[in-house]
Amino acid sequence: MLASAMENPTMRQILDLDRYPLDRPGTPVWSALVEMCRADLAKDGMYNLEGLVRPEALTRAVAELQTVLDTLSFTHKRQHNIYFKKEVPGLSPDHPALRTTQTINHTVCYDQIPNSVPAWIYEWPSFIVFLAATMQKETLFPMRDPLARLNVMAYRDGEALNWHFDRSEFTTTILLQAPDEGGDFVYRSDLRSDSDPNYEGVAKLLEGRDPEVKSLKLAAGTLNVFRGKNTAHKVSTVKGARERIITVFSYFDRPGVKFTAEEQIGFYGRAV
Repeated sequence: MLASAMENPTMRQILDLDRYPLDRPGTPVWSALVEMCRADLAKDGMYNLEGLVRPEALTRAVAELQTVLDTLSFTHKRQHNIYFKKEVPGLSPDHPALRTTQTINHTVCYDQIPNSVPAWIYEWPSFIVFLAATMQKETLFPMRDPLARLNVMAYRDGEALNWHFDRSEFTTTILLQAPDEGGDFVYRSDLRSDSDPNYEGVAKLLEGRDPEVKSLKLAAGTLNVFRGKNTAHKVSTVKGARERIITVFSYFDRPGVKFTAEEQIGFYGRAV
């Protein structure tokens, strides 16, 4: 658990709410920000709010999380396909869309850091209202899963997160610490749709033949929201002594979502 000796900061101390008025829903400045994010989602499949988390809050978050990452994190190391599934109905095991790659990272779950900067942001009602508005959802619900609802992941020298799709329609992350080199966010927007799995396109991506792949170097403190369910994405190999540390928030447009025990064990090494 995180040390509790320091007084819990206010959300205004954690987030730059002067620049990004998430705490003023319905006001003209809030609505303008929402519209800007919606426009970026429509054009690019993502939006970024650089500098949302204040530098002092980042310093505190990383300092507190480092001990947990060093002592309690689960090393997620496995060969996997882009779907994180053993088999996909309709595809033969040797189909090029099922080519496997390796992921290595070190993961801390929500139940290990309930009193932390990432957890305070994740549970802040105004943050959830803002995200729902940018995604044009009536409401969003925090994931019921005590492990998967919020993760902090560290990537060390030589480690990477390889190609995959996410479970939720939108993926919400905040980079807490950038590495010395590498660790870029690499993505291919709208590679598939709910009606078209585009297996040939997936195979083309995995073979390195997709010209629409893009790369983004995020700055620490940036909120990144993208269409993770249908956008293939990965994190390039980290280089150097400085870890890439990121927090991943999971929300859904329906209540009660939870991983299966098999999924929990695969990602976190335990089930609850």
